[in-house]
Amino acid sequence: MSVPIVGTVAELRATVAGWRREAASIAVVPTMGALHEGHLSLVRAALKKADRVIVTLFVNPKQFNSAADLQAYPRTEVADAARLAPLGAHLLYAPDASEIYPEGFATTVSVTGVSEGLCGAFRPGHFDGVATVVAKLFLQTGADLACFGEKDFQQLRVVRRMARDLDIPIIIFGCPTVRETDGLAMSSRNVRLSPPEREIAPRLAAILFETAERIAGGGRVDEALARARSLIVDAGYTRVEYLELRGEEDLAPMSKLDRPARLLAAAWLGQTRLIDNVRVMRE
Repeated sequence: MSVPIVGTVAELRATVAGWRREAASIAVVPTMGALHEGHLSLVRAALKKADRVIVTLFVNPKQFNSAADLQAYPRTEVADAARLAPLGAHLLYAPDASEIYPEGFATTVSVTGVSEGLCGAFRPGHFDGVATVVAKLFLQTGADLACFGEKDFQQLRVVRRMARDLDIPIIIFGCPTVRETDGLAMSSRNVRLSPPEREIAPRLAAILFETAERIAGGGRVDEALARARSLIVDAGYTRVEYLELRGEEDLAPMSKLDRPARLLAAAWLGQTRLIDNVRVMRE
């Protein structure tokens, strides 16, 4: 069994048109490849919700802030297709950059509000790149629904706002973060960790869960966050880029827990930037 691979909008739309003639519902799972179990869980979720599932694979240059980071990002299309085949995904859309951004391309989709702060503050232009490419993928596939992981929680909020504001007729589902057995959030970047760094990495999630419990139990937010920052550095992380409590719906900063929230963090471990988040609810 193999997954058909197409690389052009024309091929993609021809396939989708055939599915539409069969009155099939269609889901899309956007990825940048280097698929791991977190991605595969999104595909499984999509297969439960739609008759046909398209997985997209595009390493989007517009969402990278560093040319070196873009160059280092793993590209494993053949292996990715092999991982998708047993699941029953119906199509892998793997366009070249020239297909997504043809010569003369001059449009950028920019989402304000939920894109500000957190990763948006440390990766200028990143979410413009995300919103632009995801808008294109939604329109190219014509999908009825899309599945995104909650690990990239700010991204999920940006994509939802973008689709809502542009009246793109698609339902967006957020799927739970998938973790390794030791708690580390699965990420394509985890392969960059050295063996000693991989031993340290799960401490980020452990500290976030512990801090979420502390805040949910009535602890002061500022004190809990300060303590968590120290613990992350003491665990061996190089530096904490951000650690914040934000409203779950609007991502507004919170100084006290008066509604559902997310505790979000980004931290560097050697040369690798890891992000994670956990939900915080009053006990």
